[in-house]
Amino acid sequence: MTVIGIFGPTATGKSRVASAVAERIPAELVSADALQVYRGLPILTNQPTEPTRLVGIWPLDREASVGDYAPLAHAAVDEILASGRTPVVVGGTGLYLRAALAELSLPPAPAEGARARWERFYDVSGGEAAHAHLAALDPQAASVLHANDRRRVVRALELAEAGASLAPAENRLWSHETRHPTVIVGLDLSKDVLDRRIEERTRAMFDAGVEEEVRRALAGAMSLTARRALGLEAVATLPRDEAIAVLAARTRRYAAYQRKWMRRIPGIAIVAANRSAEEIADDVVALARTRE
Repeated sequence: MTVIGIFGPTATGKSRVASAVAERIPAELVSADALQVYRGLPILTNQPTEPTRLVGIWPLDREASVGDYAPLAHAAVDEILASGRTPVVVGGTGLYLRAALAELSLPPAPAEGARARWERFYDVSGGEAAHAHLAALDPQAASVLHANDRRRVVRALELAEAGASLAPAENRLWSHETRHPTVIVGLDLSKDVLDRRIEERTRAMFDAGVEEEVRRALAGAMSLTARRALGLEAVATLPRDEAIAVLAARTRRYAAYQRKWMRRIPGIAIVAANRSAEEIADDVVALARTRE
């Protein structure tokens, strides 16, 4: 039996397509999204309304990681296959999709306190000095990072200290076989259509009460990973019109990144997403059947 993976930039309709696929064949949905694993931010993280595994499984104060997610995703996929149904793995976090579908070689855990120590080093010494230090430790990783990219420079320094490298993790994400026969479909839209959808969805989030949702979330404990939810700070601190503009702009940038990521997946079948979810689902099911 073939596993189906559905990937694509945010607002291309992945959840609707996955749901339509499940209406056509015996299937269950599995989320591959780094923020949908959290409870408490269903509007901000665009959690699906259809029953989907690995959505809302952790409290907001938990530090989430792909290493924690991967075994849960493998167990979900294997259980669905054992039941005679098709797992439909759907999401927009490329690394989580990869982790759900294949064995992911994860770097060693950093030493205790390493993240905070390297963050202090970056902040005190400056981005250029931190990047130069990284170049001495791991030239390959330094060659693909900009000195101003604080988060990834710090992560690269962390890995270099632990005897690993950010560069191989970036370059070999899809170099291994999937755990089961798999067809991966990428949903694609023209930039103007996608931008319009992002704007519409952003406004709909505010109409649905995302501001109150964020206020409630921030009133409790939140992990650093939960605080990375796109737009969290803008929704919390800016007037509504400004927050909408900022969130839409950041979402457009993220969608551009997702599109680049999508093109790197070997064997992905790119399908036009400017049609109904039902039409796209028919194509997805047909593709899956040709791989069986």
